[in-house]
Amino acid sequence: MIKDHFGKTYNKIMAELEKRKGLAFLVIDPPNQEPKLAGKLASIAESSGFGAIAIGGSVGAEGKLLEDTLQEIKDNCKLPRVLFPGNISTLSANADAIYFMSMLNSTDPYYITGAQIASSSSIKRIKLEAIPTSYIIVEPGRAVGWMGKAKLIPRDVPYLAGISALAGQYMGAHWVILESGGGAPEPAPLEMITFTKKMIDVPLIVAGGVRTPDWAYKVIKSGADIIHIGAAIEATNGDLKKAEARLSEFSKAVEKAAREK
Repeated sequence: MIKDHFGKTYNKIMAELEKRKGLAFLVIDPPNQEPKLAGKLASIAESSGFGAIAIGGSVGAEGKLLEDTLQEIKDNCKLPRVLFPGNISTLSANADAIYFMSMLNSTDPYYITGAQIASSSSIKRIKLEAIPTSYIIVEPGRAVGWMGKAKLIPRDVPYLAGISALAGQYMGAHWVILESGGGAPEPAPLEMITFTKKMIDVPLIVAGGVRTPDWAYKVIKSGADIIHIGAAIEATNGDLKKAEARLSEFSKAVEKAAREK
């Protein structure tokens, strides 16, 4: 049983991370991009050097819309498809894996253990690879902070993020996400990223607010292993040439920062 503890998708991403020292994941939020566009963006992300596609992240990423989006991505892209669930409805056997997330600083037990208990048997039944992930919400938190009833980590107290991440690792998380919220003006503070990475031995993902290639460079250089890129690509409004240029810029910034670590 121990040999099967780490799934093939997790191992594949970790091998790529070991080789490249830094990765970017494209976030596709199905309510914000129709399926065919999602497939085209995923293809461009693959060509640009992204490491995976994270699908979900909001209310509404479920049912036929989710399935159609996953199928288009599968038809156009060979990158791992990892579900980024907003709730227990964001499940599909058509994905490769799922962030099995616990929102550590929620004040509602549902987001810490309740949703996980409610979804566990379904995940097992559809043979979806679960990647244990600690999810920590940093100011401003935005929609995810409000929905998850999070006691937000103050931006000027890096220590709280670091010890929260360490607790998550001790409880079995394979990855830690510092999330500022979709559409945040900035990612988690660089000092917080550096402090948190020094506290943990598992990969650190920074999500929310990585709106420019310059931020991507700074976040990876500060210690993040993986960044989520979503809103910056949504802002291209379906213009594939703009999206391609922007994805390439992000990829180059990550590569440069990873080389300089």
